Amino acid sequence: MSQEDEFLQRIHSKSVTAFRELFREFYNTLVLFSMNYVERQEVAEDIVQDLFVSIWERDTRYASYNSFKSFLYNSVRNGSINYLRHKIVEDKYAASVIQEESSEEYDDLRVMEDELYRLLFKTVDELPARCKEIFQLHMDGKSNDEIASLLNLSVMTVKTQKKRAMHYIRERLGGIYFVMLAFQMF
Repeated sequence: MSQEDEFLQRIHSKSVTAFRELFREFYNTLVLFSMNYVERQEVAEDIVQDLFVSIWERDTRYASYNSFKSFLYNSVRNGSINYLRHKIVEDKYAASVIQEESSEEYDDLRVMEDELYRLLFKTVDELPARCKEIFQLHMDGKSNDEIASLLNLSVMTVKTQKKRAMHYIRERLGGIYFVMLAFQMF
């Protein structure tokens, strides 16, 4: 009986010394083999250790030393590929959770922004008619000169009415006014 056959017989009989020899002979090589797939040593070590534990716990009989070696490498390759598949699923799930959370945050911000606009327009509606008209044109992006020309007013009147509108809005909305400035609504 060859040394290889004798080693295989000791593996079949669950000899502790045979498993120590298995570890010495194959552990580092199998870890390096696994790292070709998973690229992380600690993961590769876990895969090889899981394989060794399964060999110890199972009552599988191997036909030859060469088939046993093939089994070791195939098992490590399959374990590595399974790890990568599982990692891909985990990464997709993590990405979907992050996307969902950012979407929820965006929705929350959108609701806040809509509410701020509602409060702003409600407050603008409370302004006197001419002041309201001037401020709405300002919110539409018109310059003081354009507003003055459209309404047949002096630029100073436009500036004064805008100033009154801003003062009124600031008083009515209090701290919310500063939040609106942060959203750059004006």
